[in-house]
Amino acid sequence: MNTDASQLTFEWRSSEATQAIWQQAFVAQLQVRLSAGSLQLSLHVNNTDTQPLNFTGALHTYLAVDDIDLADLQGLGGLEEWDAVADVHGMADDVLYFDGEFDRVYTASNKPLRLQDGQGGLLIEQSPTWANTVVWNPGEDKCAGLADMPRDGFAHMLCVEAAQVFDPVQVPAGGQWSGWQRLTVS
Repeated sequence: MNTDASQLTFEWRSSEATQAIWQQAFVAQLQVRLSAGSLQLSLHVNNTDTQPLNFTGALHTYLAVDDIDLADLQGLGGLEEWDAVADVHGMADDVLYFDGEFDRVYTASNKPLRLQDGQGGLLIEQSPTWANTVVWNPGEDKCAGLADMPRDGFAHMLCVEAAQVFDPVQVPAGGQWSGWQRLTVS
């Protein structure tokens, strides 16, 4: 990585408030690292408890695209796919295109993904500690019902998330886990 980078770390520790809804002792850190043409998000989870810690989650990256109709995503071809909209399991196409609501979970690729839209490209990488990649766009109809998104917001965004969806991450008592996602302008 570039040494001319800036990094910010956010930390969340278990407390009386968290233990009122989840009886687990933990320390979670989100590191945001910016350098020329690159953003890396890293999640670190420390199990400070005497029992195992299990969790699922995702790094929710809402990516701006010029026009979702012109965007495509490459790099998931041939990997297992679950289409959550149609509730159908299958294999991913070599190139993904977006027409309407799109909500799918993939087995994570060990190679970078490439998001291409009308103006440029983005390489998307994730650590092998994330088992899945989620690709999401609400489409026009669902977007109209989202209070935190403009009515045409679907047309200018795509989520490509490093995730753990089906099988929880298991962190042993006293153990640690880390996972990252890197976005690089190409």
